[in-house]
Amino acid sequence: VAMAAGRGKDKKKGGLISLQPWNFPARSLSSLQNTASYKKAVRGKSGTPMLDIALIHYPVYNKNHEIIGSAVTNLDLHDLARAGRTYGVGTVYIVTPFADQQELVREIVGHWQDGYGAQYNKDRKEALTVIEICTDLDEVFERVTKARQGRPTILATCASCQDNTVRFQDVRAAVEKKENFLLLFGTAWGLTEEVFTLVDGTLPPIIGGGDYNHLSVRSAVAIMLDRILGTRD
Repeated sequence: VAMAAGRGKDKKKGGLISLQPWNFPARSLSSLQNTASYKKAVRGKSGTPMLDIALIHYPVYNKNHEIIGSAVTNLDLHDLARAGRTYGVGTVYIVTPFADQQELVREIVGHWQDGYGAQYNKDRKEALTVIEICTDLDEVFERVTKARQGRPTILATCASCQDNTVRFQDVRAAVEKKENFLLLFGTAWGLTEEVFTLVDGTLPPIIGGGDYNHLSVRSAVAIMLDRILGTRD
C-alpha cells in the first residue's frame, strides 16, 4: 500500500517537488497470528471482551465544582458506540436520571435502529446496538454484575493522577485472563468525589505533549480502549 504522492516547496530550488510515497511492509504471518491470538484471549465465551463502559451524566461537576446533571449529546452517543463496537466492548451504558434525556437517547438510537437511519447507514445501526440507558450507578452495577455473572472490577477515569491509579498494562493483562472490568467516564468537568468512593481504582489520565489538558470524553474513551483492548504488533 502506498500513499498518494504530495507536493511541497523545494527550498533549494524554489520549485515544486513530489514527495516520495510511503511504503508499508506487509504484516508477517506471525504478526497476524499474534493479533488473532490476542483477540481470542481478551474475549469471553460470548465472544466479547470482558469489559463494559459507562458514560456518567450525573453526578458530575461543572466548572465551578458544583454537582450537576449534564446533558446527553448526540456526538457522545455515536462516537462511544462506534469506539465500543470497534474494540468489542460488551455494553456502553448511558447514565442519566432525567426522563427527557433518557427519551432523547431513545429517539437518537431509535432513528438508527428502526427509522430511516437503519437503512441509510447499517454500520451505524450495528454500532448503536451496544447502547443501553441506566438511571443511576446502582442500576449499572446491578446490570453488569448480572450480565457478567459476577462483580466486575470498577475503574474510574480522571484528568489528574489519583492515589489508587491502576496502570493500563495491568488492566490489559487482567482482561487477557478473562477478568471483568467496568470503566466509568464522566461528562462536564468530571466525576464527583462520591463516585470515586465506589470504585476499585482509577485509570491514568491521558497526557499529551503540551500544557493543554482538556480532551473530549469521546477522545479519552477511544484512547483508553486502544491501550487496553487494541492489538499490538
